[in-house]
Amino acid sequence: MIKKLDILIIRSFIGPFIGAFAISLFVLTMQFFWLYIDDLVGKGLDIITVLKLVGLVTLFWVPTALPLALLFSSIMTFGNLGESFELVAIKAAGIPLLRFMRPLLVIAFFISGLAFLFANNIIPVTQLKLSALKYNIIVSKPALDIKEGVFYDKIDGYVIKLGSKEKNDSIIHNVVIFEKNGGLQDHMIMAESGIMRISNNQQFLEFILKNGWRYQERGNRGTGNTEFIRMGFKSYKKVFDLKSFQMNKSGDSSFYDPKMLSVRQLNIAIDSISKLDSFYLKRAILEVNPYLSFTKFADTGWVTVKKSAIKKTKSFSKIIPDSLRNLVYDRANAQIGSISSNVNILANDYATRTTNLRLHEIEWHRKFTLSIACLVLFLIGAPLGSIIRKGGLGTPLVFAIIFFVVFHLFNTFGEKFVKSNATSPLLGMWLSTFILIPIGIFLTYKAMRDSQLFNQEYYYRSFKQLQAFIAKFKKTKEEI
Repeated sequence: MIKKLDILIIRSFIGPFIGAFAISLFVLTMQFFWLYIDDLVGKGLDIITVLKLVGLVTLFWVPTALPLALLFSSIMTFGNLGESFELVAIKAAGIPLLRFMRPLLVIAFFISGLAFLFANNIIPVTQLKLSALKYNIIVSKPALDIKEGVFYDKIDGYVIKLGSKEKNDSIIHNVVIFEKNGGLQDHMIMAESGIMRISNNQQFLEFILKNGWRYQERGNRGTGNTEFIRMGFKSYKKVFDLKSFQMNKSGDSSFYDPKMLSVRQLNIAIDSISKLDSFYLKRAILEVNPYLSFTKFADTGWVTVKKSAIKKTKSFSKIIPDSLRNLVYDRANAQIGSISSNVNILANDYATRTTNLRLHEIEWHRKFTLSIACLVLFLIGAPLGSIIRKGGLGTPLVFAIIFFVVFHLFNTFGEKFVKSNATSPLLGMWLSTFILIPIGIFLTYKAMRDSQLFNQEYYYRSFKQLQAFIAKFKKTKEEI
């Protein structure tokens, strides 16, 4: 049954939570635009595209903003109650801390469930639409993706480097283009300046280059009989086909990322990838066994014969006749090389599969860690606010930033550890939770006993007592 005390606490919490959530979401959303603001402003994007981009980025950060908002608002709520002595009055009435935390704990559970539903059902679609929109912008405005002084390799067969771009993003300077043709070496084009634009049918990227050179070498690889061609030009038009990475506006299915999957879809994908172990074992047997034909004699007496023969000679080479020694060595080296090549291909393929499995497991755990983080950070914020007893924005904001940075850092470290295969997905993705839960329990314990953990006067008195003890100890030592 909801009582007046519950209504008081809920009313005190709702305002700060809404404000904190809006501020957190704004700051997190601006991270994206801080990175791309120079590329987005003044590039001719229509207002509908900009609003759609803002909306998708905002939705993407909602599960991350919820834990931060809960942490900040819980510190502020209990800090305000403590600063106005309402918290003292509640405790004086014999109501324990956990009792008046109960309504907000119920709300925290509700927000945690909401965060999970959002991360599981909304975020995959949002990530898919955001990736599609970003590629549409790149195709319609390729200058957004080609940065100054950075090698751009997203167009198949080419690597492009621009020295600088003017504000209109069409006039470019110090252009270098490498054309990867699989020959002796890459062809290269260098130009002092040019114009970059998209063709009218959106299928090609056109470079109108001015004052440059084209370098090309023709001939067969492995021979010295090659032909080097250098061609100077005043104006040169280079056309790049964008079909290799262009996407139809209805072709969202052309994108795939574990972030775009729900828990049910991730379970299916993880199960499918995990079952490939037997496939790799069978494939290894089929590809390696033909080169190890002698293994079919493993159950015969050839091992005994070999051991007895080696005992009578100083080395294995003495068993082989001189006329066949080079042939045997060549064939052995060839077979070892073939086995090594096949094993390396299998190993690389298996490593790629393992990495893909880890990425899927990371996203599976992330669906739950962000929702549980709401509860964990609330269990830190509520007792912390009742201990510091400071309302307003200053002190709660400082503590909220500190604990959220700790949460974010350990969450990032754990994810990096999983990607590098240094730890399991369970331990890595839940690392921040494992570290923060004991802190929340400790703060709750201190708050229930009216601890002076963050009371400056308490530490000042303790320091004075320590100084007096040291002075008394020195005086006693001198008298002795």
